[in-house]
Amino acid sequence: MECKRKKEWPESNDSNRPTTFPDEVLERVLSLLKSHKDRSSVSLVCKDWYNAERWSRSHVFIGNCYSVSPEILTRRFPNIRSVTLKGKPRFSDFNLVPPNWGADIHSWLLVFAKKYPLLQELKLKRMTVTDESFEFLSLSFPNFKVLSLLSCDGFSTDGLAAIATNCKNLTELDIQENGIDDKNGNWLSCFPESFTSLEVLNFANLHSDVNFDALERLVSRCKSFKTLKVNKSITLEQLQRLLVHAPQLVELGTGIFSQELTAQQYSELETAFNNCKNIHTLSGLWTATAQFLPVLYRACANLTFLNLSYSTLDGDDLAKLLVHCPNLRRLWVLDTVEDKGLEAVGSYCPLLEELRVFPADPYDQDVVHGVTEAGFIAVSGGCPRLHYVLYFCHQMTNAAVATVVQNCPDFTHFRLCIMNPHQPDYLTDEPMDEAFGAVVKTCTKLQRLAVSGLLTDLTFEYIGKYAKNLETLSVAFAGNSDWGMQCVLEGCPKLRKLEIRDSPFGNAALLSGLEKYESMRSLWMSDCNVTMNGARLLAKEMPRLNVEVIKEEGINNSKADKIYVYRSVAGPRRDAPPFVFTL
Repeated sequence: MECKRKKEWPESNDSNRPTTFPDEVLERVLSLLKSHKDRSSVSLVCKDWYNAERWSRSHVFIGNCYSVSPEILTRRFPNIRSVTLKGKPRFSDFNLVPPNWGADIHSWLLVFAKKYPLLQELKLKRMTVTDESFEFLSLSFPNFKVLSLLSCDGFSTDGLAAIATNCKNLTELDIQENGIDDKNGNWLSCFPESFTSLEVLNFANLHSDVNFDALERLVSRCKSFKTLKVNKSITLEQLQRLLVHAPQLVELGTGIFSQELTAQQYSELETAFNNCKNIHTLSGLWTATAQFLPVLYRACANLTFLNLSYSTLDGDDLAKLLVHCPNLRRLWVLDTVEDKGLEAVGSYCPLLEELRVFPADPYDQDVVHGVTEAGFIAVSGGCPRLHYVLYFCHQMTNAAVATVVQNCPDFTHFRLCIMNPHQPDYLTDEPMDEAFGAVVKTCTKLQRLAVSGLLTDLTFEYIGKYAKNLETLSVAFAGNSDWGMQCVLEGCPKLRKLEIRDSPFGNAALLSGLEKYESMRSLWMSDCNVTMNGARLLAKEMPRLNVEVIKEEGINNSKADKIYVYRSVAGPRRDAPPFVFTL
């Protein structure tokens, strides 16, 4: 390999290059860089560093599967062992991307099997994966260890059975929020009885009953289990049996947390949790009832992440639990906790860094519960380290948001989702412009922002003027004119992803980003005022961009209903369905 490398890349005679190190030393130093951004930066220093980074890189992150082809990737990096790959635009989570849009993993696997036979890890998000792809993967990579799927679709539990049967060295199988054909739970019995390497298993979002005997045998013989997240078919009695086999767990996702237990069963469950001294992440707790929460208390002392996004706890029950969680850094809850629950967060979680509040029923317009600005203020007042928030609510005020960011000025992610479109400040009836103006003026480290409520172009003027570190902006039902989007595109130097839906921006707004799009990862616009002529003009002016228009049957031919713009070194994609027009 050394001879080949020196022949392919002769040493540069550039006298201004950095001091030369032996290849082995430079590659060893570069291997210590974990950030893909840092590695990309060092590859630009000089040819020697480019080559060293090329050969030493073992992991690659691809934020858009159409930004590069697998052939280009494998030529650029010959020694990859781990791939993280994202597919469909994020708004596919809101059913705005039609089925069969693309992002199929199979063409990647065919190339990887030839070029990366030693591949060990594959982490996919919003990709389409078939059972045939799972079968191929399981037979093509003999040392395969890690499979993580988030918001993927196209497969069934038959595909999981193939992974369990054939991947002899598997250490991680993580299945989160996928569109899966959940046939049955017998796939768990496909792990061979000699199989002992599993460390991470997450099937929390599957629905069918699982083969518990197979699961228990698997957990008992895999002594290195660190993460176990089960679905709601697992009873409390079964959970207790699993914990006895794996007291070393650091992440636990429980099953259903409500059933009839005898006094002895309750005592055994409490003892099992007491013996789990290392748990730092707890999730699940479907339909948790107050009578079972005390069994968790002893296990809460070291919790840093508590995910209750599937549990309809009220504020009183949440407060009883949080008293025992002094080290909590991340908390996800449903809005059933109401403001009273968030007041408890402010009182008992001084180290909290991330809060996500999800709606229990996002389609219920006649809400009788939920959180308001009072709960938001209470959290910010007691949690000065808070820097990530996702907050769904039905009402908010400008003054409340200003108070929140004054209390917590280090926000890097601020996603406020007022669920009623065009909802003003409910006390003053004014637009919510000053709320988001306060966010971007105060939070100078802000990287991600989602805006909502009644917003005029003034909000976008504030964003363009003050949000100099902003990388991702999500907009829905907002703005007055093209000028608002122009302010953002001209004023946010680090912007990488812009997502817009149901807003009045048109061709002038779209074309104002000509100098920005090549430095961005992607632009998504749907139900705006962009026309096909505007999209064609963008494609003509920026031939190195992929400009795709999604036009479903019956849509006005002159309007670009959904437009997806992204940079690519691979050119137009070859698998576009008939309803996707590449301009």
